[in-house]
Amino acid sequence: MNALLTRLGVPPEIQAFFNTSAELSFNYGDTEEHYGDGIHKVPSTQNLWVAGNETASNVIITYSAMEAIAFITINRQRYPKLEQLAFIAIGNKLQPEQVNWIMQNFHKRRFTLVFGKDLIGHITDIKLAAGLKNIPIRVFHANHTVMIYRYDEVRFFEDERLSLHAFQQAFGLRGRICTRKSIKTLTFLDQLKHDALR
Repeated sequence: MNALLTRLGVPPEIQAFFNTSAELSFNYGDTEEHYGDGIHKVPSTQNLWVAGNETASNVIITYSAMEAIAFITINRQRYPKLEQLAFIAIGNKLQPEQVNWIMQNFHKRRFTLVFGKDLIGHITDIKLAAGLKNIPIRVFHANHTVMIYRYDEVRFFEDERLSLHAFQQAFGLRGRICTRKSIKTLTFLDQLKHDALR
């Protein structure tokens, strides 16, 4: 068990599931994510951090391993059987190689995307969902407007109205991809830290 995770309210069963130790470092293959008092180093890499069941029907994708831990801690009641879940962290920036690897190794799964509820989080949701559906898109941002191109079609979204749902509706898309956002804070990790201070 990790003392810092225990202080944050992460239950022993979740710590065991993620195989946490005294030092909170998570291996992405070529680099590591580090978390501690006052520090959270999330790498930018073409590789991924992966945990859980490789045959799971539900795959939860986040930007960091700590966000995955925070997400499942806060949403434990939604997912009573941890053994039916797989978790993937992409690091600081989504890379095409990551999307390709996820498509090859987790084909035809249900995906839950867990990124911040800011503009970057929403754009990451859209880019990742489009990639998982093998839909080529280009995303541009100017003057508080996001422009998304798909083939010769373009749709415009005001920053505050952008979401995966709005993107899917605008282009007439459907799929087994959903998002989860923290209600109180930017990320679930921020919410976990906030709740631990009460």
